Amino acid sequence: MQRPTVSGKFLWVGDRKLWVRGVTYGTFRPDSEGRLIPSRERVRADFAAMAQSGFNTVRTYTLPPRWLLDTAQEFGLRVMVGLWWDQFVTFLDDRRLRRKIECDVRDAARSLSGHPALLCYALANEIPASVVRWHGRRPVEKFLHRLYRIVKRQDPTALVTYVNYPTTEYLRLGFLDLVCFNVYLESEDRLRAYLAKLQNIADDRPLLMAEIGLDSRRHGATQQAETLTWQIRAVFEAGCCGLFVFSWTDEWFCGGFDIEDWDFGITRRDRTPKPALEAVVRAYAQTPFAEDIEWPRISVVVCSFNGSATIRDTMEGLQELEYPDCEVIVVNDGSTDQTPEIVAEYPVRLISTENRGLSNARNTGCEAATGEIVAYIDDDAWPDPHWLHYLALEFLRGDYVGVGGPNLPPPGDGAIADCVANAPGGPVQVLLTDRVAEHIPGCNMAFRKSALEAVNGFDPLYRAAGDDVDLCWRLQERGGVIGFAHAAVDWHHRRNSLRTYWKQQRGYGKAEALLERKWPQRYNAAGHVAWHGRLYGQGFTLSLASLGGRIYRGVWGSAPFQSLYERRPPTLLELPLMPEWYLVVAVLAACTLIGFSWSPLLWVSPLLGMALVLPVAQAVLSATRARYTSAVNPLKRFGLVALTAYLHLQQPMARLIGRIQHGLTIWRQRGPRRKLWRLRCIDCAWREQWEAPDARLAALQSELQRRGSVVWTGGEYDDWDLTVRGGILGGARLRMATEEHGAGRQMLRFRLWPHLPTETLCFVVGLGVLSALAFANGGWLAGGIFALVTLRCVAKAVADATSALATMHDALPAAKEE
Repeated sequence: MQRPTVSGKFLWVGDRKLWVRGVTYGTFRPDSEGRLIPSRERVRADFAAMAQSGFNTVRTYTLPPRWLLDTAQEFGLRVMVGLWWDQFVTFLDDRRLRRKIECDVRDAARSLSGHPALLCYALANEIPASVVRWHGRRPVEKFLHRLYRIVKRQDPTALVTYVNYPTTEYLRLGFLDLVCFNVYLESEDRLRAYLAKLQNIADDRPLLMAEIGLDSRRHGATQQAETLTWQIRAVFEAGCCGLFVFSWTDEWFCGGFDIEDWDFGITRRDRTPKPALEAVVRAYAQTPFAEDIEWPRISVVVCSFNGSATIRDTMEGLQELEYPDCEVIVVNDGSTDQTPEIVAEYPVRLISTENRGLSNARNTGCEAATGEIVAYIDDDAWPDPHWLHYLALEFLRGDYVGVGGPNLPPPGDGAIADCVANAPGGPVQVLLTDRVAEHIPGCNMAFRKSALEAVNGFDPLYRAAGDDVDLCWRLQERGGVIGFAHAAVDWHHRRNSLRTYWKQQRGYGKAEALLERKWPQRYNAAGHVAWHGRLYGQGFTLSLASLGGRIYRGVWGSAPFQSLYERRPPTLLELPLMPEWYLVVAVLAACTLIGFSWSPLLWVSPLLGMALVLPVAQAVLSATRARYTSAVNPLKRFGLVALTAYLHLQQPMARLIGRIQHGLTIWRQRGPRRKLWRLRCIDCAWREQWEAPDARLAALQSELQRRGSVVWTGGEYDDWDLTVRGGILGGARLRMATEEHGAGRQMLRFRLWPHLPTETLCFVVGLGVLSALAFANGGWLAGGIFALVTLRCVAKAVADATSALATMHDALPAAKEE
């Protein structure tokens, strides 16, 4: 036997996946030595029956003797070993008890160290929610982390986990090798939904269900069998690496007593089988995927421009796909290196074109595809062998136009790539729910071919980046829904040098600018996308507010499902996350320099210090919380943390440069350059055909958006109907009145006026006051600079407002049409 290892979302033994088809065992009445296990003869008979039934893993709740693992190995079984200690008391309140727990865990790991039949150690099983609440979340997390390190020191190659449950779901245990949960849900829809949530919690680690089951005493043996059948199928289709059925037998000893009123076993106390045993054996035989699934044909498209350094990995990975009906199409987008020669070595379709950009290449692949689904993967990535299975399952389960999956950085790419994987700016997904996405990254996405054709494919405007965002928005604009398959994993190389990472982020800044020109209504005044969903993945720069969080516990801690909700950071802590924060730093630095000519301005210097400290603090926080695959010792980890923190500071600067170079600035102005110099504009129109006022305003809004304007509708307490944003400092507003003259005749009246936000007025007045104060105190240089800035802001505000007023006036005919 060879011990399993973790790779992405799955367990592996050598070069093959290990699907855990397990069953729990015990606890039993103690033997003569106080161990909660049966006799050797009973264990041997049970293990033989398990192996014959197709089980490959057993879970024990207490430390077994080494001979039990020897017996398991003899029958080809692996063992998940529970490390039992006094977890049901307030263990952190007693120092001697803590030390005893640590010693017991150390001795337990030492006793089984190196045994090949070990699947993993479980540090504990369901620490009661009231105990966790008593001690607090973080102290419990730290103690479990300490136990994890103790086990790893005694048995370095062992996998270590903790078995959690929904009532303490909020525990954040990112150090664990795999994520385990006990879940008892008797509704298939609720189970599938909760598994998707757990996959988000597990992130890039395997998810193993440590207990599922049903009590046959209360529900009957037939319902137990039926429930276990769909539970097993749901767990594997959700992308879990396996599960344990609770339990092998109805025989159960707990708390000093034989449990007689619960019958969760798939065999009776005398080991005679229940119908559930046959159901579990049959369900396990069809894992990870059922035999009755009709898999749709999928075309895999790889687009490459000078990708010879990595495309061989892509081709090798695609050859390992186990999907029954797929084709691979490689579009060589005018490469000048060895890309076409490398691809020609593999049984794939190669299409070579002149260099026309990524979007055109993807459209070429779609046109050539014969599958009803077109899946895209980059030439610096390779898929998991079951990548297409999980994408197809999501298409089959939901009415999705597209489905994406996670992309994980492969280990072994070097220290810089490891740091880049934990730096901002990587390909991440935006999820509206645990299963529905707002955006899926281009390196791992699939779409129905009919949906791609309906929107004319990818927009050729985007030659290197941004095409995936644009496509998702266009599909959703047509009412399409995009799904997310948590186990549809591909491995995606990150940039392996600081120069290429800088270049990539500048390119992303350019892509943002192109997207903003096409989708201005999706961007706020500062030039950032207002996502409706939440971003998932690695490398986000964390706000200092992320140190906290709110836990939903229910009244008196009674909620069965208790989740951790991150607080939205206050504005002061949110602003340093934006690339434009560097412009704030530059302004404060300039004010500090000007202060040498007018001393009162030197009071700005503490603000400058704070503006510099905040992003540094956030970068260090983000880097220290990251997980590194190449950190082999504390010194190496310190170097990785330092470099990652530097990348967290560098990336916004690169993004800012790319955005500014291509017109995405906070002072940008969108829409026509014509201006309407009026303080108020009133227009009217007589109409013989009646139409609802809401419909006329909606038509006007659509026309304004068609012209590239950013339009907001008035709220429930507003006395205006529409606002057009001219720029960051000004806009224009409209109010409509409708006179009803009978027989469907209407008089439409429109009032338009320029609008300057209160923030703009306060900002301009503040600058003017500073200028006046500087002149009054002899600070001529400072006063002159502030006066010029004030005049420039006034001119900008007037330009924004008059431009928006002209845009709105020009679009009025859309609301007047019969």
